[in-house]
Amino acid sequence: MLLKNYFQNLKNDYSHYTFSNISFDRYKVKKNFIFFDIKWNIHDCHLYINDAIKKGAKIIIHEKKFNGIKNGVLLLYSKNVRKKLAEFSFKINKSIPKNLVAVTGTNGKSSVADFYFQILKLNNIKVASIGTLGVKTNNSLVKLPNTTIDPLSLSQILKNLKKQKIDNVILEASSHGLVQNRLDGLKFEAGIFTNLSHDHLDYHKTMKNYLKAKLYLFQNLLNKNSKVVIDQSVPQNKIIKKICKNNLLNLNTISNDDKKAKIKINRSYYDGDQQIIELKIKNKKYK
Repeated sequence: MLLKNYFQNLKNDYSHYTFSNISFDRYKVKKNFIFFDIKWNIHDCHLYINDAIKKGAKIIIHEKKFNGIKNGVLLLYSKNVRKKLAEFSFKINKSIPKNLVAVTGTNGKSSVADFYFQILKLNNIKVASIGTLGVKTNNSLVKLPNTTIDPLSLSQILKNLKKQKIDNVILEASSHGLVQNRLDGLKFEAGIFTNLSHDHLDYHKTMKNYLKAKLYLFQNLLNKNSKVVIDQSVPQNKIIKKICKNNLLNLNTISNDDKKAKIKINRSYYDGDQQIIELKIKNKKYK
């Protein structure tokens, strides 16, 4: 693969460089790989560059402001190596399902993803969900280590789903995954916001930072005219409504009392072990 097709603003001196694959894990580097020198929370990954070079890496993308060749190895600066890794990952594995949906929020992500999965499956539509429950398809379930996995692994999963002719995929977008740019390079057809409450402040430090991480999905990862779904009663509704207006996104609000909401919940009740929801969408009733 030609480096200049994946790295913007590359100098002509380096435009002839090629690579065979990419990795952020020094143990998985092979000959002619690009090694992404990510700085981790606990360990300084900059110490791993020599290991990657010994294993055959010929290109290093790092956060030190140096572009050039050292001992036959090309070092390229990126102000955000994680973001660059994600963009490379999804561009290399071009085969991606058409209809990608992301759901974010403190609580309810797994439930929303599973409801979406069930609705499409019951309508005999091929579908997959990716998140806390794992990678779930009509025929299989594979466990995952994290809610939002690393972009290299995710790109391979999406490629495999496309091979199975699955074009409808909903995935849980965690605040950690969003702030660490694990989904950059993907574009979603719909984004869902559930709610926001005190959680993960050991990582984000403040509620402002936590909300900012969630909003990244709507500000940066949705296609133009894509759909946004949010409960009209949540406090963040006004902020997301403004983002939708600025980014030309199609806002779909849910309410059980506001007639202006695009999705109105007329009634919700239990019948044995089943929950029954009666909805009204565009003047049509659904049960």
